[in-house]
Amino acid sequence: MACMSVLTRDEAQTRAQLLDVHHYAVDLDLTRGEDTFGSRTVIRFTVRTGTDGTADTAADTFVELKPAELHSATLDGQPLDPATLTGNRLPLTDLTPGVHELRVDAVMRYSRTGEGMHRFTDPADGETYVYTQLFLDDVQRVFAAFDQPDLKAVFEVTVKAPEGWTVLANGVTERTADGVWKAAPTPRISTYLVAVAAGPWHSVRTEHRGLPFGIHCRRSLAPHLDADAEEILGITRACFDRYHEKFTEPYPFDSYDQAFVPEFNAGAMENPGLVTFRDEYVFRSAVTDAERQARARVIAHEMAHMWFGDLVTLRWWDDIWLNESFAEYMGYQTTAEATRFTDTWTQFGVSRKPWGYDADQRSSTHPVAPEAVADTASALLNFDGISYAKGASALRQLVAWLGEKDFLAGINTHFRRHRFGNASLADFLDSLASATDRDVHGWAASWLRTTGVDTLVPTLRTDPPYWHVDIDHRPGTVEPARYTPAADPGARTDGGSRPHHITVGVWDQDLHDAGRLVLRTRAEADIPAGGNAGISSTGPRPALVLLNDGDLTYAKIRFDPHSFRTIRASLSGLPDPLSRAVVWNALRDAVRDGDLPAGTYLEIARAHLPYETDVALTDAVLTFARTHIADRFLHPEQRPAALATLTDLCRDLIRRTEDGDHPGLRLTAVRHVVDAAVHPDTIAAWLADGTVPGGPELDPELRWRILARLAVLGAVDEAAIAAELEQDPSATGREGAARCRAALPDARAKRAAWEAMFASDELSNYLFIATAQGFWQPEQADLVGEYVPRYYEDAVAVAARRGPAIAAAAGRWAFPVHAVDDAHLRLGDACLREAGPVPALRRQLADQLDDLERALRVRRAERQRQEAERPDADRAGAQV
Repeated sequence: MACMSVLTRDEAQTRAQLLDVHHYAVDLDLTRGEDTFGSRTVIRFTVRTGTDGTADTAADTFVELKPAELHSATLDGQPLDPATLTGNRLPLTDLTPGVHELRVDAVMRYSRTGEGMHRFTDPADGETYVYTQLFLDDVQRVFAAFDQPDLKAVFEVTVKAPEGWTVLANGVTERTADGVWKAAPTPRISTYLVAVAAGPWHSVRTEHRGLPFGIHCRRSLAPHLDADAEEILGITRACFDRYHEKFTEPYPFDSYDQAFVPEFNAGAMENPGLVTFRDEYVFRSAVTDAERQARARVIAHEMAHMWFGDLVTLRWWDDIWLNESFAEYMGYQTTAEATRFTDTWTQFGVSRKPWGYDADQRSSTHPVAPEAVADTASALLNFDGISYAKGASALRQLVAWLGEKDFLAGINTHFRRHRFGNASLADFLDSLASATDRDVHGWAASWLRTTGVDTLVPTLRTDPPYWHVDIDHRPGTVEPARYTPAADPGARTDGGSRPHHITVGVWDQDLHDAGRLVLRTRAEADIPAGGNAGISSTGPRPALVLLNDGDLTYAKIRFDPHSFRTIRASLSGLPDPLSRAVVWNALRDAVRDGDLPAGTYLEIARAHLPYETDVALTDAVLTFARTHIADRFLHPEQRPAALATLTDLCRDLIRRTEDGDHPGLRLTAVRHVVDAAVHPDTIAAWLADGTVPGGPELDPELRWRILARLAVLGAVDEAAIAAELEQDPSATGREGAARCRAALPDARAKRAAWEAMFASDELSNYLFIATAQGFWQPEQADLVGEYVPRYYEDAVAVAARRGPAIAAAAGRWAFPVHAVDDAHLRLGDACLREAGPVPALRRQLADQLDDLERALRVRRAERQRQEAERPDADRAGAQV
């Protein structure tokens, strides 16, 4: 079959001017075996007459379809030649103005990569489940469609499923007398939002505000879902009620189901009436409150999409931020307002926002709202830290500047104007502008059309009895153009600066406790784009001046020398976790920029993290310290000492939590002791005993985590892995075993793992990722050195063969991240120039190589400091 064609923006606009699509009748047959399913589609549509690209005479267009076999197609009762299907396009020619009916009968392939109709057989009990993931243009893998977001239609779906299965869909489903499931017709929705999930689901059903609510998972996870059902449904109800307080438009669909599905590529998908989640959110092992909070936030995020994304949908993919940034902001804000998780913005600050900061400094950066995304392949690459984290940060800044009342008034105007329709950035801004006298169009130009992360740098001056803080506003910079607009048309716009409305925290040392800081005041400051600002007051010099205290804007911050000395001495004495999150992010950014020695970051962590109370913050600092500082930024000979430092501070946390009052902190510390272990004795004893002394007992997640680390250290063998898999034959057990086997320091194990990833197409998306996670280990650099050059050739080939999901996984998880040297950088750049990787892999490789280049710069800066033998760390801190 010919190569699949991506849909261009121009083609979509032309087709939208020509067609008005009314109705789809989709009939799926899931009883035909393990490889394929039947798909019959009837589409009713109108060819328009008039101007703007349409005509009163016959016109040509196409419908998209990716079949295993096209049995037949008829247009208005006349057969079409199946041989005319080219790639994924079936031509429709000589269309006269008026109403038409297209019928397509095809056989489609199930997926093992989480795209289209994914099929999964649970190794725990042999039960099979299928579900659709049709975003962004994968509806073509399931049924024929005019596959673009602005050709909305009503969908009626019927599904023939095996006996004993339940079928879920966008609307309420019922099983008919002949065993076929029929879903209620949808309102007008976009093709990518159609959803089906079928299998012997375990379901918990209830009703809220007269609507049926349900949560569903595979049967082997039933006890775990039941244990958390009230929490999940309680959060669902609370968010649902809070959105009805915020939005004047009521929930627009007939039911609300949440299905936790296996091997899901994303966190969740906002299908109207049937949200699908990765089923890791059904916790089968102990988790922290931060992880429960993250699940609650995803529930709130996806529910926000019912309005922004499903009720009102983008017209084309250049406005994807209108979906994701809005849902991201609303997810965090509504979780904080409506649930017990009131500190979600701290988790956003340390766990989500760095995703945006990192993405926005790479050569692949793009505006939150790019002015033109040329095609669907380019659009798929923009689902990144910019569209989510930076976009949500921009909206949080907008609310701080505009006021929540006017913001919500504009949002509700937007819903009313574009109900069940499509809208663009211009439409959104017009709706906001109707609710305020502020220049929202100017705000959008500076915040949504520019790239890079601004940096705010304070200078503290004293002139008794006054003190002054001057704030220097430095525009953001990005990496040189390794990833160019030519590779992703319309993606990148360099330069630009933006205004910032911030609060400045002014903190004093506690007179009775020198290690504790007391808030004197929080002053507001408005910093113009490209300009500077300042604040002044009377009184003694503050101990700490913290820019962006409260984390209302999106910018890197630095410290004046006096404030940095306070941070080193008293960071754990900051009483507000969100303030501490701002400080830790600033330290993180300074290390990444080469301005703060990595060793100084570790010293601050060693001194203050043992006293931390916020689980998300603790986990974020430890993860950055291990995966970035120890594994990449420090030279290999420095790594054991860094890991020892992390182990020591985690042991302090374990000792501090012996009373059982902080189980989440204790679990986090135990996990990181395992991950940082240099010698196997302690964690091997834990595995043998089945418990950590004083708790927790080892559940499946901890057992596989320990076994994986022991595999890296050469302290277990294949027999031990097989024995553990026999005890835990679940899907996550299979992934744990694959991860462990790939991590063994044995040439045969490495060869087998490599061939499984790159020579065979048998691994599912999750088993591919698990194998990749185990393969590369810093301790095994010599053993796997020969695979670094092989990676580029083999990754390019598997990405072209297996599609975007595996391409992204190969670029993200199978990349030799620990090979930090110039030779590796040259290999990667040559691949980008000469090997022609598919877009999904190209983007991942460019990002990885930008991060590799940054790691090399940090290492050079570290080496220069060592050679210069500058003992005064505060002199380095003065530049932070």
